[in-house]
Amino acid sequence: MIVVCDTSSICYLVLIGEVEVLPKLFGEIHIPRGVHSELVAPGAPQALREWLDKIPEWLRIHEPPEDSDRALSRLHLGEAEVIALAKQLSSDLVVLDDRAARAVAASLGLNLTGLLGVLDSGAGEGYLDLLDAVRRLRTTNFRIAPALLRRLVQRYSEQG
Repeated sequence: MIVVCDTSSICYLVLIGEVEVLPKLFGEIHIPRGVHSELVAPGAPQALREWLDKIPEWLRIHEPPEDSDRALSRLHLGEAEVIALAKQLSSDLVVLDDRAARAVAASLGLNLTGLLGVLDSGAGEGYLDLLDAVRRLRTTNFRIAPALLRRLVQRYSEQG
């Protein structure tokens, strides 16, 4: 399975201590150089920069592909590179949280999920406790529609 991931999903998974769910679910994760640069930027959380001191074997960093799609020019560099790389690799899944980037990716026919989808899948496979992961996510500055988060927690609570 070819999975291309954005900055925010990796960042918040590191911050809540659940980043290992990515290789458990998907094997290798592909990111463009722009995402790597965002992950190690001076303003990035210290825990994230320390985590990337030794790049995990399952994380593949690619040089940004050339893509002249005008829709990508309206996005931030990291998201534009994620979509361009997903197209180049014919990815099976793209992990994106930015609303504008998701709209562009969907218009290009890319299969999408976000951080909550990764957490949901990880919980479904028994790799993490969703309620605990959401509790830790709430201690960060991750922005998500409260109703979306409530629906996920409610659905998970009803199943458990």
